[in-house]
Parts: sequence; structure tokens; C-alpha cells
Amino acid sequence: MRKERKMKKNLGGWILFLPFLICITYTLWMPTVQGIIWSFFDMQGYTPTGFAGLKNYRIILKDTGFLRTLLNTLLYVFWSLIIGYWVPFVLAVMLNEVLRGKSFFRFAMYLPSMAPGIAISMLWYYMYYPNGSGLLNMLLGWFGIEPQVWLQNANMTIPLILISSTWKSMGGTLLLYLAALQGVNRELYEAALMDGAGIWKRIRYVMLPEVSGILLLNLVRQIISVFQIMEEPLVMTGGGPNNASMSLGLLAYRNAFQYFKIGNALAVNVIMFLLLVVLTLFYFKLEKKINAEN
Repeated sequence: MRKERKMKKNLGGWILFLPFLICITYTLWMPTVQGIIWSFFDMQGYTPTGFAGLKNYRIILKDTGFLRTLLNTLLYVFWSLIIGYWVPFVLAVMLNEVLRGKSFFRFAMYLPSMAPGIAISMLWYYMYYPNGSGLLNMLLGWFGIEPQVWLQNANMTIPLILISSTWKSMGGTLLLYLAALQGVNRELYEAALMDGAGIWKRIRYVMLPEVSGILLLNLVRQIISVFQIMEEPLVMTGGGPNNASMSLGLLAYRNAFQYFKIGNALAVNVIMFLLLVVLTLFYFKLEKKINAEN
């Protein structure tokens, strides 16, 4: 009897879940599996014309530009951990210390996350504009400093793109950090204040131990997210100068929609997909460990 009730209860849950399952299978998993299969074929447009084995992968891996693109993607990850990972946490700590106007500042910091990504990229593109009409160069001009080339400087391109990306996406991360900080044991926090602990000691000995779990999870989420970066370099630099800002996502886009080499684009996507699967599995394992500890 209990078994039948349990089966009926599970059946009801599956019936409710079925529309979502069909939708995600049709829009996500079927294209993913189809893309993996087609990456082993010669492609004429979006039509497979014959089995090619590992030909598309050999073409991509032998291309000297692929190695540089992979290194660029790792550079995106590196700079995102410096800019995009810690900046939201620092701002969350500052916002947590604010006594008045917290709701206003919280909304103001989340506001860029509500804007379309392309619009944000275009906004920052014109801020970085290399001649005197760019906003940053106008500000420099007021202090008598010569205009900078900004995005045309290969050494600065990736960090500058990550600044715009962080400004766009940090709102959600900041709110997660802020929620974690507001869950810090108030007795410990007040005891630290009474002992005369400064802000740095409160962060190190009170806040960080309490929010270490969310910091670790966001670390992996940050890497997974930035590994897929494509929109910002496409809009702001087109992958330049001299492919200095080319990412794996942008390389796949170029192969598909600029060079019309669909097989090569699919091979790049599969390589990126496998790397992301490894990172995602690590994320789930880490999340399970943190939840068990808590």
C-alpha cells in the first residue's frame, strides 16, 4: 500500500516535470548531441555530407591560432579571478558596512545586470574609444594626458574587456555575497567590534571563515562562465588586435558564421563542452562537499 502511494506521488511529480523535461531535451540536449555527432562529419552548410572521423579536430588542433586562442581564454579566466571574482566581494563587504541607504546602493549595483549584454559592451566600447571623443580619453585630456589606444593595446585588451564584463554581471554575485555576509554570526561580529578589531581583521577572522563555502562555489562558477565568453570580445574588438582577445567561443562563432566552416566550429564547441563538463563535475563535487560540511 505504501509502495503504491509512493509510486502515485512520484508519478504526479514526473507528470508536472514532463513538459520542462521535453522542452530542455528538445532545445538543449538534442542540439548538443547532434552537434557532437556532426563534428565527425564533413559539412556543407548545415548538412552532413560524409563521415570525416577526427578530421575537423585535427584541423583545429593543428591550427597555431587555436593554441593562442586557448591561452587567451585562460587569460580571460586569470583576469576574471582578479577583477570579476574579488571586486564583487569587496563591494559586498563595503555595502554590508553601510548603515543607511543600503537598498539604494544594492539596486544601483544590480542595475547593470538588467541591461542587455550587447548594449553594455557598446557602452564600454565608446568609453574606450581611442581618439579624443572616447569618455576615458576626454577625462585624461582634462588632466593634460595624451589619449590612449585602450582596446588597440594587445596587453590591455583582455583586462579592459573583463572590466566591462564584471560591471555587467557582478550584481547577482554581489547579492549572493551580501546575503552570505548578512548571515555571519552577529555575536562573533559584535565581539570583534568590542575588541577593537579593524575592518581587515573582521574580514579575515570573522567574515571569510563564514562565507568560505560560497566563495569556493563562486570561484568555480566564475571559471565556467568566463570560459564561455564570446559576446564582449565580438562586440568590442572582434577578437583583435591581431587575435589578442580571441576566445574559444568567438573562434567557434567565426568558423560558423564568418568562414562557414561548420565542422570546425562544432569541433571547437565540443572541445569547449568537454572542458566545461570537467569543470561542472568538479563544481557539483565541491558543492556536495560544502553542503555536507554545513
